[in-house]
Amino acid sequence: MVVPDDLFGLIPLWVGVYAIGAIGFGAAGWAVTQRFFLPILVGRRDERRFDQPIRRLLGVALVVFGQRRVLMSVSLKWRDLAGIGHFVIFWSFMSMAFSYLLFVFLDSIKPTISADILSGGGLKFFFWWLDIQSVVLLTVLVWAAIRRWGMKPKRLENLRNWDSGIVLLLIGGLMLFHQLTEWTHVAAVLEGREIGRPIAHLVGVEASEISLTTPIAGNIGQGLHNAGLSFGAANTLHGVFFWLHYMIILGFSIYIAYSKHMHTVAAPINTYFRSLKPRGALVPIANIEDAEVWGAKRPQEFSWKELLDGYACAVCGRCTVNCPANLSDKPLSPMHLILNIKENLAETASPLRKASDDREEQERIADQKPLFDEQFTEQWVWDCVTCGACEQECPVLVEHIDSIIDLRRHLVMTEARMPPGAEQTLRSLETRGHPWRGSQATRTDWAEGLPVRLLSEAAKDDKPIEVLFWVGCTAALEPRSQSTARAMARVLDRAGVSYAILGPEESCNGDPARRIGHEYLFEIMAKRNVELLDGYQVQTIVTTCPHCFNTLKNEYPDFGGNYQVEHYATYVKRLIDDGRLKLGKPIATTLTYHDSCYLGRINGIYDEPRDLIRAIPGIKLQEIPLRNRERGFCCGAGGGHMWIEETSGRRINHMRTDQALDTNPQMIGVSCPFCLQMFKEGIETAGRKDDVREVDIIELVAESMEE
Repeated sequence: MVVPDDLFGLIPLWVGVYAIGAIGFGAAGWAVTQRFFLPILVGRRDERRFDQPIRRLLGVALVVFGQRRVLMSVSLKWRDLAGIGHFVIFWSFMSMAFSYLLFVFLDSIKPTISADILSGGGLKFFFWWLDIQSVVLLTVLVWAAIRRWGMKPKRLENLRNWDSGIVLLLIGGLMLFHQLTEWTHVAAVLEGREIGRPIAHLVGVEASEISLTTPIAGNIGQGLHNAGLSFGAANTLHGVFFWLHYMIILGFSIYIAYSKHMHTVAAPINTYFRSLKPRGALVPIANIEDAEVWGAKRPQEFSWKELLDGYACAVCGRCTVNCPANLSDKPLSPMHLILNIKENLAETASPLRKASDDREEQERIADQKPLFDEQFTEQWVWDCVTCGACEQECPVLVEHIDSIIDLRRHLVMTEARMPPGAEQTLRSLETRGHPWRGSQATRTDWAEGLPVRLLSEAAKDDKPIEVLFWVGCTAALEPRSQSTARAMARVLDRAGVSYAILGPEESCNGDPARRIGHEYLFEIMAKRNVELLDGYQVQTIVTTCPHCFNTLKNEYPDFGGNYQVEHYATYVKRLIDDGRLKLGKPIATTLTYHDSCYLGRINGIYDEPRDLIRAIPGIKLQEIPLRNRERGFCCGAGGGHMWIEETSGRRINHMRTDQALDTNPQMIGVSCPFCLQMFKEGIETAGRKDDVREVDIIELVAESMEE
């Protein structure tokens, strides 16, 4: 963009640019501080995320500048190309921002500075780039408007369309006035040359000469000149359009603080402060025994990072349209839950800050505008199955589950309000050490007739065991799942693995308690188990349950439990690869595989279960179209829902069963005891138990072992 002459012919251009800019950007900075930075500081400050700065910055480079998470959602199958549009908008905007630094703030001081920085070739490339991309972006904006208000995808329903409309108009205005400024500048230069009136401050300025050569603005400016636009009119319009463009820049910067596009400020910060822990690891309550509050129901009780999530949200709806609770017609919308926490914070932040030293006054202020019942209901919180689909889809790394679990923690630990199934499960965990309140089995009934050793006995031998087989409550005590424990024991025995189980000493790892929201009970169970495992000097653990696997591997390190933990899918695959286990008996069947959320999406294990299936002769492996791997659909048992009854909408496991049945399988394969039970019930409800069988992959491995 070529700069015009001095303002009104009297005020040096740079003085006007910097004076007006100071006012505009100052107002924008004040608004962002008042409406963003200060409110999030209302939250708890016990969470530290300042470690590994290099890794954090690399993440910002990939997510923000590489647009990795945005492009991840691009799919021809899902007919979602919005990520490409956002990529174009982002980099066009970044290009324009750099052009403002060069051509507005530097060239306003001296018009040759941009050429000094970029040199002739670089300056010409940048001028041509801006010329073409501004028109491309205008085209993309038209497509975006048609898509939002014409085609209107489901995830864009019930959003603030006026906000998006204003932003599209502002961005479009920047591109349009960029072009208008260049058109009129070209016309003025050409007319001035023809009548012998060169523009004094642009004589010998390389940027002005390059502008005449641009493929779009240069030719349109030539057309305006040919059409008879006078020198005076063209030169005046050049200045008018330049200043209108500048006013839009300043207006946009102020409007950001009052719109959903605050995410342009908050998202890079949120990306930097993202959790570097495994996705399946929840944040413990710091100093839980001395904590003044457990969980959260008021803005000041959430962590500053949880409050930051609300401002980082791009309001794209991807989390909600992939949430199994929402898709099964339940009230929960992860996006609206996060946004409603932010809206509640915006209403109360100022008085909360003033009462920062008075906890009781803060509670009184917050309780005047409660979150529950006014922003969302308790059912929203209990609908979540903690499957991670929301976080998988989020382009700005919002951590929805941490906020939901904090809300549960408050309901459970502070107010003792929870669904009946959750209450009964917690009572069973406290009194019996497992969640299966009706089970009459013991921890070792499943092993009857198998050469399974207890760790207490094996510890007396001189030769240490290779692995501890962590059986888990479900595989040990639930009748259908006991066959998976038996299959696993047979596989380990056939491969010659020296292993043992804890048997009566094993108790629940605490996952149900933690996901339901009873963090205190979880910590008691975790510390007790760590003490037991360390007492036996356990190093390697293998389990058939992804929930046990996730908790032992990703959450026990917070409590001193550092072990090599593997799910059977990776462990048994290695046994096969190493030649210790051979599969030869054919199983002629068509099997559709379902990805367990806690094995796949949360821990990234997708290939190994499929490799095990392919290693079995005769099995034809099928996938559930669209809903597999990262975009798999929950079975409905996560987040404590193995024991919490769904009270509205369709049952999630029925939806998932129907998706699998649509592939016409003979078997539906899983790698999780929770999924196994959910599919068993789903198949029976669908009336297909006579022709479709649910099966855990480890059962098939055991069946296919060579004699």
